[in-house]
Amino acid sequence: MRLPLTLLALALSTAAFAESPKTVDDAIARAKKTHQPVFLDFGAPWCYSCYFMMTHVLNGPEWEKLESRTVVAEVDADSPDGAAWMKKLQVKALPAYIVLNENGDELGRILAEQPREKFYPAVGKILAGSRTLDELKSSAAKGSTDAIETVLASYEARKDGQGGLDWYASLPESVRTKNAKNTTVTLWRDRLELARAMKAKDDAAAVAAAKRALAGDLGCERPYVVDTLLEASEKMPDAERKTMLAAQKPALETLLDKSVFVAKPTCADQRSTVITTADVDEAIGDTKAEKAVLDRAIDATRKYLADDYKKDRNAADNLRVYLVRAKRTGELDTLYPKLIAAYPDDYVYPYRWGRSLVERGKHAQALPLLEKAADKAYGENRLVVATFRVKALKALHREEDAKQVVADALEQTGKWFPEEVEKLKAELKS
Repeated sequence: MRLPLTLLALALSTAAFAESPKTVDDAIARAKKTHQPVFLDFGAPWCYSCYFMMTHVLNGPEWEKLESRTVVAEVDADSPDGAAWMKKLQVKALPAYIVLNENGDELGRILAEQPREKFYPAVGKILAGSRTLDELKSSAAKGSTDAIETVLASYEARKDGQGGLDWYASLPESVRTKNAKNTTVTLWRDRLELARAMKAKDDAAAVAAAKRALAGDLGCERPYVVDTLLEASEKMPDAERKTMLAAQKPALETLLDKSVFVAKPTCADQRSTVITTADVDEAIGDTKAEKAVLDRAIDATRKYLADDYKKDRNAADNLRVYLVRAKRTGELDTLYPKLIAAYPDDYVYPYRWGRSLVERGKHAQALPLLEKAADKAYGENRLVVATFRVKALKALHREEDAKQVVADALEQTGKWFPEEVEKLKAELKS
């Protein structure tokens, strides 16, 4: 039986939208037809925080509802399209989730690992408002504190500290006076000043801004600000720096005890809290505490995984990172084959193990792993893998093979990623 034309058109339309958009432009084009927002999910094969979100958050009834309300596009940061849109939208880290309206104007963004109970209310708030940043700025100028907080957070997400501070300074004096004692607005301004100072390489201003921000309620984002404080304070007098950093220990330890090493962690990004705490311990010279926090993380992760590395890819990679940070190289060499076996279709673990061996001067052992990684690599990561293959080949005095690796990589990928191309060429010449 033939379908009526209206039903046939609907069936064809539904079939056309059954597949996910291939590019961001495809997603925007579809959104214009359906009059829906676009939900961009920026990730990459090496981003294990992205795997956490995929398996723990981007599923279930809430995710299905979000998919029905938006045009969802997965954006691979290593692809030419993904790299171009990351630059255009000033995406600085992964994972990143950006909501656009049907015209491609940004409505809001959410960054980093988030627990389900925080992620969906945040997305819901963006979709409920359905206002572009320009509209939010207009509301802020009229005195909306909620709009001011949202706009400041948007600038901080882009690490555009100067731009955010300049925008805030442009608000009417009455609005700024009204919000002068608002703790959330103050915290965002301190974080914007931190971003501005870091970009300007103004270490003293960065330290001062970080300390102000750390005095506030940062929750699970505390490790990120402490990381910046560690970097900005490297040139401080040693004794003064140690005293300052030691003052950060209690809050980090509370975060570990109450939000990380618990049955149901409230901080999705457990890795950052562990590594930042270890880095602070190292900086203040407390090697015993540094070892203790890493051992605790390794033991807790191993207990959780129970040697089943397919159980939770994010946790499996956390274990790798903790072992790297603890310099437990022998255990890493035992772990890598298990990770490769658990994820045989991925380039990442053959590459990471091969790279580790190259960096230890074991070039002959590294080369088969890097060749295996090269078979599965693509886009920007193809050039990265090629760079370490060249290192290994040159160390083994196989210059002609190294030249061929470069030629092949440039032919396949060279027109899209100029920075990685230059690194690859420089490695061949070195």
